Amino acid sequence: MRAVALYEHGGPDRLVSVEDFPDPRPGPGEVIVRVRACSLNYHDVFTRRGMPGIKLTLPVIPGLDLAGEVAELGTGVDGWRVGDRVLVDPVDRQKGGLMGETMHGGLAERCRVAAHQLIRLPDGVSFEDAAALPVAYGTAHRMMFTQGRVAAGEKVLVLGASGGVGTCCVFLAKMVGARVIACASSEDKLSRLKDMGADDLVNYASGDFVAEIHRRFGKPHRRGYEGGVDVVVNYTGGDTWVPSLRCLRRGGRLLTCGATAGHDPRTDIRFIWTFELQVLGSNGWARADLEALLGMVRDGRMKPAIDRVLPLAEAREGIRLLEDREVIGKVVVVP
Repeated sequence: MRAVALYEHGGPDRLVSVEDFPDPRPGPGEVIVRVRACSLNYHDVFTRRGMPGIKLTLPVIPGLDLAGEVAELGTGVDGWRVGDRVLVDPVDRQKGGLMGETMHGGLAERCRVAAHQLIRLPDGVSFEDAAALPVAYGTAHRMMFTQGRVAAGEKVLVLGASGGVGTCCVFLAKMVGARVIACASSEDKLSRLKDMGADDLVNYASGDFVAEIHRRFGKPHRRGYEGGVDVVVNYTGGDTWVPSLRCLRRGGRLLTCGATAGHDPRTDIRFIWTFELQVLGSNGWARADLEALLGMVRDGRMKPAIDRVLPLAEAREGIRLLEDREVIGKVVVVP
């Protein structure tokens, strides 16, 4: 089969297009999925570079998020038939492991997965939209609702709002009636975010976003609840961490699910106790998050933001676009 494989860690050239990668065969309790769409995540960049403390067996086919059709059944698989349309939960919740990292992922024509990872794809949900959901949208759903309890009437500041997680946070916050302040690094990205429903826009590449938040919504006061925003979504970390704290009103909530710009920023814990802030971490997603999102797409309440759809031969370019932050929303690869 055709695939894009990683044989050694490093730069973009380490990803190799292979025309004759061995076809997978299903073991007991496993199925082969004919991949119809695979969305890319920044995690694919980390996998290609190599992650400290995580040793992978190479070669590996990247790609965590995939949707397609059941092509072959292993022994002991019940409830599924060849031709069923499916979304794959990237986490093997019984044996452990992650698609595209500890086991071959979706940047290939065929992929082997455990049957318990399959989620039935509702009629009317495309393979591309389904593949956009698990890692980014699933993570955002858990962070915003299960952990963050975002509610109607709250002011929600989303940093890195043009990314996969960020665009979903915009959609979800608007869905519950919050006021969304979207931060991005270019006017083009901000214009697209406005079209997605963002109420207020801040270009943090051309100015101090903290000063802009204080100008628009007031400076937080430790003796009262006026000024600042209720929620900040920050999955970038790095130099934006302390400024995020300075945007929150007394009792505000900082939500985080990652650190794409650096995991060990300087911090200032005085803001946390002085303003009684809550820092809430969120790690991954549950199957229920994916099922809820599929329902939203099926019912027309949400349309995943897909920047572009690429053929398998351009998967390496798609990962580069993510790494260089040249996309708005998701990149989807169609084998």
